[in-house]
Amino acid sequence: MYILGISCFYHDAAAALLADGKLVAAAEEERFTRQKHDASYPQHAIEFCLKTAGITAAELDYVVFYEKPLLKFERIFKTHLASFPRSWHTFGEAMIAWLGDKLWVKSHLHEKLGVPDEKILFADHHASHAASAFFASPFTEAAVLTIDGVGEWTTTAKGYATANWHGQGENKIVLSEEQRFPHSLGLLYSAFTAYLGFHVNSGEYKVMGMSPYGTPKYLDKMAQIFTLYEDGSFWLNMDYFSFHYSHTRTYSDKFVQLFGPPRVHSDDFYTTQTHPEVNPNDSQVKLNQYYADVAASVQHVTEEAIIRMLRTLHVETGMTRVCLAGGVGLNSKANGRLLAETPFTEIFIQPAAGDSGGALGAALYAYHVLLGQPRRFVQEHAYYGAAYGDAEIEAAITQGGFRYQVERDEARLTARVVDDILQGKVIAWFQGRFEWGPRALGSRSIMADPRRAEMKDIINSKIKFREPFRPFAPVIIEEAVDRYFEGVPDPDSYYLPRFMLTVHRFKEGPGQEVPAVNHLGTGRLQTVRREWNPRYYDVVAQFGQATGTPILVNTSFNLRGEPIVNTPTNALKTFGNSGLDTLVMGNYLVRK
Repeated sequence: MYILGISCFYHDAAAALLADGKLVAAAEEERFTRQKHDASYPQHAIEFCLKTAGITAAELDYVVFYEKPLLKFERIFKTHLASFPRSWHTFGEAMIAWLGDKLWVKSHLHEKLGVPDEKILFADHHASHAASAFFASPFTEAAVLTIDGVGEWTTTAKGYATANWHGQGENKIVLSEEQRFPHSLGLLYSAFTAYLGFHVNSGEYKVMGMSPYGTPKYLDKMAQIFTLYEDGSFWLNMDYFSFHYSHTRTYSDKFVQLFGPPRVHSDDFYTTQTHPEVNPNDSQVKLNQYYADVAASVQHVTEEAIIRMLRTLHVETGMTRVCLAGGVGLNSKANGRLLAETPFTEIFIQPAAGDSGGALGAALYAYHVLLGQPRRFVQEHAYYGAAYGDAEIEAAITQGGFRYQVERDEARLTARVVDDILQGKVIAWFQGRFEWGPRALGSRSIMADPRRAEMKDIINSKIKFREPFRPFAPVIIEEAVDRYFEGVPDPDSYYLPRFMLTVHRFKEGPGQEVPAVNHLGTGRLQTVRREWNPRYYDVVAQFGQATGTPILVNTSFNLRGEPIVNTPTNALKTFGNSGLDTLVMGNYLVRK
């Protein structure tokens, strides 16, 4: 049985394909179109999924959309009417978008795929999020928490799920509590994302990266706009926001009166922590520190809200395991606190936690809940994207006019890569199927020596062309984690580090070995086990054998504002337009 899940028309369009309940292919549309957060109908991602399975659209048993368009349209329509006349300038634009395209999803799917109406199904947005986490997790039962900006009406949902595993149990997702628009933890964070000079739906992780440079000094101001209750429920004072009636601005003039003028994105961000030599009384340093403190304040209340929700959910369900999804589930700084500060002993977070993951969740929801089929799948890794063979790689290199060498011996290949890293070179790493979700996990990565403090500035300024305060993640072989990090549980029962979903504290001494990935004492951890990605593991392990430090810098293989690379041609273009030194594609080594 083939089930295709689709998400699109908001942001991060994607497709995912199940074959008899097992994930065989999944990809975001942006990887193919090269448009960051592409929201359009995922034509290329769908074609990739079908090609990978070796089937045509006619062989699909069901196509499942990740939310219910009529309910979402109801929310858009009612919200604009309720906020009239403030919404008059966006009401027409919203109606044109919905009546012209977004409302007619079934017609689009019927026309583009040729599938009959009876094969087209719809899942609730937050049910798709919940299914994407629970039915990909290793659990037979778990509490469930989904948090995002907004789906149809829901912004947060809590409940539990159970599975039919090996013929025992029942497939259920029960979302018994919810918060509704406009009260949204995700939209609160997005409002501050815009206020701090970043793009909504793509810059939230920059706020998270800025927050460690500040302290949460402004919780009194936060309390005027956001009330957090003991059980984790919350309320937004809508006088301070405008996202419910404006498409271009998320916060109101009253918000600006409270927090001051918004940060200008083009302003350089530096504080006494990023640059100890600067004068702390310099006006720009003081202003930057203020914005860092604001970032720390919104990060703090976000973390507290999630922790309170989970504590309450544990009491309500009595369960020891929990699954999380929704865009807020990608807040790795918050995630690093969850096991230590809630009663849950095991946590699974969908690595494609945002809207793209809804495509997978929709397909899993249909297969398990609507059709009652037993569990057959656990998401052990994220390598579900497209791969390219030697012929395609060599043709792209030749066409681009690059010089190259071929090394088919595994040991010699990894040894040559490690030698380059030891010489201070920055490596572009292109291997196998690209990753599902927003993190580069060793298929489309940039790697470097973490012991060299200057690597952070080199990669930010000369390769990624991005803000200098942005941190880089450490990739570490799994067996060395306890040596370097505090509070990381048994990896066999804890999936988050392999997907780079949690921030942990470095141990004091060992953490000083790796200044390029030590972000004020913490690192967004990615562990690697040889069975998941042998060649990637071997490079990290061999670097450790040569230096005593089994860690590398790992960041996504892309330039600022671009999606992570997909094809060999994408890789060569990025390589040529940046300060990268070596590109390793399959068995091919390209140097400048």
